[in-house]
Amino acid sequence: MLNMVSMPFWQDVSLPIAPAEDNRMQLLKPKEEDVGTKLKTLNQKPEVPKKMQINSFQEKNVKSLENDEKPSTSVPVVGNQAKHEKPEEDFASDEPPFKKIKSTTCPEGKPVKNLGGNKVKEEFEMNWDIVQALSEITNVEPWVCANLIRLFREENTIPFIARYRKELINNLEADALREVQQALEELRTVAKKTHTMIQKLKKEGKLSGCLLTALLNCRTLEELDHVTAPYKTGSKGTKAQRAKQLGLEPAALSLLQNPMELNLFSYIRPTTKGLSTIQEVEAGVQHILADIFAKDKDTLDFIRKLCQQRYICIQSALAKVSSKSGNEKDIDKFQLYHEFSCNIKNIHHHQILAINRGENLKILTVKVNIPDGVKNEFCWWCVNERWRPKQFLQPDLMRILRNSVEDSYKRLIYPLLCREFRSKLTSDAEKESVMMFGRNLRQLLLTSPVRGRTLMGVDPGYKHGCKLAIISPTSQILHTDVVYLHSGQGFHEAEKIKRLLLRYSCNTVVIGNGTACRETEAYFADLIMKKYFAPLDVVYCIVSEAGASIYSVSPEASKEMPDLDPNLRSAVSIARRVQDPLAELVKIEPKHIGVGMYQHDVSQTLLKATLDSVVEECVSFVGVDINICSEILLSNKKTELGSHELLTKAGAQGKKKSKPTPCASRQPNPLDQTCIHPESYNIAMRFLSFIGGNANDIGKSDMQQKVNAVIQKEGLEGIAKRLNTTVHTLQLIIDGLTQPEGFDIRTDFDKPDFKRSIVCFEDLSVGTVLTGKVENATPFGVFVDIGVGKAGLIPVRNITEAKLSKVKKKRSLGLGPGERVEVKVLNVDIPRLRITLDLIRVL
Repeated sequence: MLNMVSMPFWQDVSLPIAPAEDNRMQLLKPKEEDVGTKLKTLNQKPEVPKKMQINSFQEKNVKSLENDEKPSTSVPVVGNQAKHEKPEEDFASDEPPFKKIKSTTCPEGKPVKNLGGNKVKEEFEMNWDIVQALSEITNVEPWVCANLIRLFREENTIPFIARYRKELINNLEADALREVQQALEELRTVAKKTHTMIQKLKKEGKLSGCLLTALLNCRTLEELDHVTAPYKTGSKGTKAQRAKQLGLEPAALSLLQNPMELNLFSYIRPTTKGLSTIQEVEAGVQHILADIFAKDKDTLDFIRKLCQQRYICIQSALAKVSSKSGNEKDIDKFQLYHEFSCNIKNIHHHQILAINRGENLKILTVKVNIPDGVKNEFCWWCVNERWRPKQFLQPDLMRILRNSVEDSYKRLIYPLLCREFRSKLTSDAEKESVMMFGRNLRQLLLTSPVRGRTLMGVDPGYKHGCKLAIISPTSQILHTDVVYLHSGQGFHEAEKIKRLLLRYSCNTVVIGNGTACRETEAYFADLIMKKYFAPLDVVYCIVSEAGASIYSVSPEASKEMPDLDPNLRSAVSIARRVQDPLAELVKIEPKHIGVGMYQHDVSQTLLKATLDSVVEECVSFVGVDINICSEILLSNKKTELGSHELLTKAGAQGKKKSKPTPCASRQPNPLDQTCIHPESYNIAMRFLSFIGGNANDIGKSDMQQKVNAVIQKEGLEGIAKRLNTTVHTLQLIIDGLTQPEGFDIRTDFDKPDFKRSIVCFEDLSVGTVLTGKVENATPFGVFVDIGVGKAGLIPVRNITEAKLSKVKKKRSLGLGPGERVEVKVLNVDIPRLRITLDLIRVL
């Protein structure tokens, strides 16, 4: 039993200590001659060194990542063999599948290919394997990570991988692929910076063997900064460095290796600062030992695992300075965090971002609280296990060892852990915020277009009037004007609006949701209710105008509408957002579209990369109509076949997809109008021959009947086996052959909510049932526009799976921007203009 009565239990080490073997696990840099040789599988459990085991005080060991299943290699990769995809309808709209480790079943579409093992050669080698590290970070199977590294290295785009390489990635969706890609870039950044630092230190003559090992063990930038801080240009040097310069390093090493022969008094130099007294000598030795402990991989691994099993919390409080001199309005925004404490394992991402913002504004002070029990157990383990001296230690030397361990923890390791926890929490919160932004953006971009209508776009305003723009069903600008609806000229302007609507047979008005939106909506609703526009049956909808003003003064807008006043360009943009949301919104920098959370607080590089990727994904899945699309839309259409392919939609009604090859003399192929990849054309033609079909019947009812008859007789698996392909590839081929001409994946998404009347905020009461449209989705709830000028919030606890339709259950977060819902009012806070809603069902 351990004595825990009058002093920290780790200090009870007064008995002589026998030598202990050094069983530290050493991770070595892979030798060049080992590259390409047969490696052990990543499924094998690594041995846990004795000195890292948490014996008396740890009942739970942290298991290493393992995968009991190996990917099947029953289908070899030969040349440009056809790859296997899931149906196109599963793209973009469906919720990404959970990333699973150690799957015990063989679900449909289980991957069957592996691109040559899990070992991947990287430009900058480290003491850790990039595949295994990537798998641990993303919770994606190692073999999938290995395949993705190779696919990204070959510059395959995410839309291409998600659609045509499903069997190599275990059917991961685009969001999961982006997460892996981002984690991969972070690991490569660490490796690159590490090797840059190694070269720098080598050139300066400061690189020792121990330092090299410590550097090659770093997996994060925080670890790298911790190791390299003393060697940065301009650094005054650490206490340990100054002690080493005084010649005390041999004494520190002797204390651990050969303490019987150590005489600290021999290091005293009365005229030298730092060596003039025994106390200064002991302090110098202590600083060197503390530095050794704080940079030892096994020691850091132990304390990290210990923290994983303990209650670590993050706390925030109102800063004293802000409470005296801060803006009261800003301080009230962070009222929830004035006395806040939460386990770091349970804290929500939006709470982390809010705390960080409050800290940056100097309104909050934030700290990570690690209990004293962690420190006591860590110190005991260091003294009795990891840094146990090889010989008997005199009481004075034992005191130095104990003080060194405590000093190492308090001055070096504890601050490192706090930085790591804060950095990890912030990084995860930023990534979730960015991914949420991406999911919302995708939902918005894939809003179903309103085809075949002439639209009037209205950019509301007071003093400078409401800007009008009437556009044709093919997005041509028919007329622009300015009307003054809110300055006493409403009746006179109504006549002008009526004449315009009748002249262009326009019965749909699109109103931007900016300044004067409510008054403009009330104006049109009143005229519609009075049937003022008869014989036209006019309806209107409200659309987000986020980014319209920025776009209207952009060089792209000037090039597209050179003769139009910038104020009128925004009205055109508002109308086009309903006619074809994707084609219009790609013109605007994604972060200005306004469907994110804390987007100004996150990494702008990560945000831009993710949102650009989402835009690329949406444009790639939908295609473009080259007859009416803008230059910006074409430039956003990244190829799915490298530089050789451009998915197009020819004809305003046909909207066929074509995939010309680099060869100018190539003859058109009927399959070019489908979603089938050219590498699968051979299989598609064999399938057509098998069912007795003709390529000219693609998309017709006869084709559907023939396909159904064969499937009913043979079954998908039987046909796939007969054609020597997979069910995924066959299903995509079937979709491509049977989808009607002009098929658009956006038809399954929601259209704008058109209406004829208005509801006021004052009309709301508890229990009122309304329909509305989702404006934004966040981790804590969904904001819904219910037509009263202020969005209501459905708390996340009120969004249950039972309330979602089967189709919506597949969607990102269940609910996303643009979706129509039926809600019930739970609470109306008129002074604060806050509305709390309950979700009844998704329409």
